[in-house]
Amino acid sequence: MSTGSSTEPSGRLALNRSTFTKLVVVAVLMFGFGYALVPVYRQVCEVLGINVLTQKDGTVERPANTQVDMTRTVTVELDGNAQGPWRFRPTQRSIAVHPGEMATVVYEVVNTQARTVKAQAIPSYAPQLVTPHFKKVECFCFKEQVLKPNEARQMPVVFFIDPALPREVKNITLSYTFFEIGGAVVATK
Repeated sequence: MSTGSSTEPSGRLALNRSTFTKLVVVAVLMFGFGYALVPVYRQVCEVLGINVLTQKDGTVERPANTQVDMTRTVTVELDGNAQGPWRFRPTQRSIAVHPGEMATVVYEVVNTQARTVKAQAIPSYAPQLVTPHFKKVECFCFKEQVLKPNEARQMPVVFFIDPALPREVKNITLSYTFFEIGGAVVATK
């Protein structure tokens, strides 16, 4: 009987070591899965076009065979919405462009806070069917913006409208919502 009791603690110790090893492996695998999930999530969202902060609007270079359609004019109405501690607006209310013609508009943002903020602009288009035809070449919405305390900045949007835009579309609304992202930004002196 004493031989059985002397092997029992060593058997229990081996079982505890085995369980501990398995738990460590599971914890490492869970951490690795969680770590890998972020880039997978971003890629899935980008492919599906959902929850994308830095949007890509089709081509970023003007196709070589695009011709300006001088037979029609499209009015692009500009709108800006601020969701945070700033003033945000377009410097003009609208612009008339010919499809295929490169155009530039400017939005102005003023950080009204005494702290540095990080922000992102998300565009939207109306009517929604114009989205694939509105081609931005340069846009402040492509990246996060860091605004110092009381900083004012003018930010351009360079775009063209694909001549394949349906002829019945005469007006487009380009609207940006500018909102604060992330946590606290290190204050500047």
